[in-house]
Amino acid sequence: MSAVAGDPATELPGWWQPLLTRVGALRPETFGSPVSSARRSAVLILLADGPAGPDVVILQRASTLRHHPGQCAFPGGGAEPADGGPAGTALREAAEEVGVRPDTVQVVGTMPELYLNVSDFRVTPVLAWWRSPHGFAELDPGEVARVARLPLAGLADPTNRLRVRHPSGYVGAAFRLDGMLVWGFTGGVLSRLLDLGGWSRPWDTARVEPLPPGF
Repeated sequence: MSAVAGDPATELPGWWQPLLTRVGALRPETFGSPVSSARRSAVLILLADGPAGPDVVILQRASTLRHHPGQCAFPGGGAEPADGGPAGTALREAAEEVGVRPDTVQVVGTMPELYLNVSDFRVTPVLAWWRSPHGFAELDPGEVARVARLPLAGLADPTNRLRVRHPSGYVGAAFRLDGMLVWGFTGGVLSRLLDLGGWSRPWDTARVEPLPPGF
């Protein structure tokens, strides 16, 4: 893991430490080799203390979008020259998409870069603590249908976990919580996050459902 300057763990809640320790031990080569010509992008894995314990910000893309309509995702998008790196990209996108103020967020570090062949993006997941949560901004209905803070305990609940099968044959981790179906890249990263943070619970990995129409 790449971390920000200083010791970000000193002011973080205790539940961060197992996650940071395990993320720091990850070997980038186990995540594959991103295609060098692919466009760089970043997503913000924004964790906060919520009423039910740690939670994560997830948005649902508008159903009218040309790419990935209706899918649930972390805030994020393609890098711009002025961003200054993955953290800058992730914070800018979170501000634009759901109104998260960068001054309320503490960037902790990054996970290894991943390659998405569907969109030809090199994606860096940026880990951050939302130290001063606030309400989300009014959403642009043409871009974002809704945004929610999903409790990690709810995501780890075995009754909310499944795998989905895409018509292409792809089968991957998914979560069904608070009216959201989180799958694909985001579902895979969330599954790894639960494992790394020690939040995972045994669940029925044989539960495979077809991806609903419209996804």
